[in-house]
Amino acid sequence: MNDATPSRSRILLACAGLTGTAFFWATNAVLGRATVGEIPPISLAFWRWVTALIILAPIGIPAVIRQWPTVKRHWRAMAVLAALSVGLFNTLLYVAAQTTTALNIALMNASLPIALGLAAHFTLGERLDPIRGLGIALGFCGILTIITEADPMRLLRLAFVPGDLVMLGAVASWSTFSVVLRRQAVPLSAAAFLTVQIALGIPVVAPFYLAEISQVGLQLPNLSNFWVFLTVAVGPGLLAYTFWNNGVRTIGASRAALFLYLIPVFAAILGYIFLGERLAAFHAVGGVFILAGLLLASRRPCANKVQNG
Repeated sequence: MNDATPSRSRILLACAGLTGTAFFWATNAVLGRATVGEIPPISLAFWRWVTALIILAPIGIPAVIRQWPTVKRHWRAMAVLAALSVGLFNTLLYVAAQTTTALNIALMNASLPIALGLAAHFTLGERLDPIRGLGIALGFCGILTIITEADPMRLLRLAFVPGDLVMLGAVASWSTFSVVLRRQAVPLSAAAFLTVQIALGIPVVAPFYLAEISQVGLQLPNLSNFWVFLTVAVGPGLLAYTFWNNGVRTIGASRAALFLYLIPVFAAILGYIFLGERLAAFHAVGGVFILAGLLLASRRPCANKVQNG
């Protein structure tokens, strides 16, 4: 692991990239809602990554060839990282969505910063001090405000189903990925790392895709919907994963996770613009909580120097 202290400009760039990650993943959620009934969910995940790999190949494959000795030396760690991120996280989320509710999924996604904060505290030594803990709590309150529409009684009406266990698996998968990514610090360029990550992750998605084909039949991208696959491949795929990987390496897993609280804020805005979904006062209140928590918890690493380790 690199023990050098990142510069202020590098930290600010990482924070900007993590904000972009939240925006792109919100875009992914909105496109997922917009294509319900048109594109099967695992087909979207599988062809998203195939498309991303094709786009990245002209840059990524030469980078992998140049750094092949490093890839061979760290292939086991890369295989684990690929399985947990590209392979399992979104795939498990899509599978969970077949049997559980959007509210339950949102609640469990909201637990990611908490889970990552605790995991990084105990395994990476990223100290969860009171300031960051308060920031996580404020962000979580903001998430609850948005997903319950400021009605706490909705939480009392929650019903849990087997799909919720699958979603917990998705949360555990992403948390473990982020901790391993921070700990292993595979010394590859961004292009080589992401190329290997996607190439090793696609075979993990493949069995889920084959199972979906057996249920709904083979549905390939076509001229009318290819723009959807291209969009989720470039934004939520290539750019978001590059930004996330850099953010975790620069400011740490627990601090990077706080930016995930921005996803419902961006999703609400994008849903209003493109899907005609309503914006209400609870969106603004929740957004204020989230932004306050994010600024509070990331103020020290983004304004001063952060120690890696």
